[in-house]
Amino acid sequence: MKIPDDSSSLNLDYPFFLESGEELHNVTIVYNTYGTINDDCSNVVWVCHALTANSDVADWWSGIIGKGKLFDPDKFFIICANILGSCYGSTGAFSNNPVTKKKYGKDFPLLTVRDLVQAHIALRKHLNISSIKVLIGGSLGGQQCLEWAITEPDIIKYLIPIATNAYHSPWGIAWNTAQRMALESDSHFYSNGEQSVEKGLKTARAIAMLSYRSYHTYYETQKDDNNKLTDFKADSYQRYQGEKLVRRFDAYSYYTLTKVMDSHNIGRGRGSAESVLQSIKAKACIIGIQSDILFPLTEQQYLAKEIPNAEFHEIISFYGHDGFLLEFEQITTIISKFLNS
Repeated sequence: MKIPDDSSSLNLDYPFFLESGEELHNVTIVYNTYGTINDDCSNVVWVCHALTANSDVADWWSGIIGKGKLFDPDKFFIICANILGSCYGSTGAFSNNPVTKKKYGKDFPLLTVRDLVQAHIALRKHLNISSIKVLIGGSLGGQQCLEWAITEPDIIKYLIPIATNAYHSPWGIAWNTAQRMALESDSHFYSNGEQSVEKGLKTARAIAMLSYRSYHTYYETQKDDNNKLTDFKADSYQRYQGEKLVRRFDAYSYYTLTKVMDSHNIGRGRGSAESVLQSIKAKACIIGIQSDILFPLTEQQYLAKEIPNAEFHEIISFYGHDGFLLEFEQITTIISKFLNS
């Protein structure tokens, strides 16, 4: 997989202990930055990315990041780190296992959202960033934001989780499990990287697309005329989405990171989710998407109700969960008002 252009990397020279009790060695964290940081770190915007994204946030969130956009590098110092377990440069399934001297593959240690956040914190400290003005992310990125605001409540000033939740729902876990079953059904999955797990990953992505969009999205964009017997648009669209992901992502990383999402529960080992959310000190802007069936609005409304300094905003979108990647104008309007209030 291609590491984003103009990226930097941090190599940790100490064991990185995971929540599971396992440890990683020689951890690498790839990250991208845009703009110049102020002396007092008052202009830092940290973006936490979602499942299959990378650290080049100016590329995949170009409607939000860039000159003249909501977060302009001429005004802000923007940073995004590739998460552990991904295939875009940070330590993951294709890193070498120091015990076997071979690539981890499907045997990469269990990661949690808390582990991803600890890697972000290690990078923050390495870069001497003492405070973060805006912490923002959608989906799995939003889960990281919440976890980080709980772990380091005095570091984050403004918290903006989009289309996310306090703990991953049984519904979300079921979708992820179905995708991992698709990967496991590909015999090449057990080759540990010696053969490409293309069929399994294509199927997994096709399953995921059904949760990212909605009935209405498919009805309006993939509807055929009444005379067809086969070769339907929806059929070719699902196959196209699988092909597209295979060209840019890895099956073992997909396997690892869907488990990361399933692990998300801010209340684990801390008491109730409500009491944990109430410990967040950042001023929060919680954004949900009206047509999102994977992370329904009730999950964001719950966050806004329990976080002390929080407000809730709803995006009207045709695109379901994927609206957080596409509805640039609505996101910009909501966040601009929030930051200027």
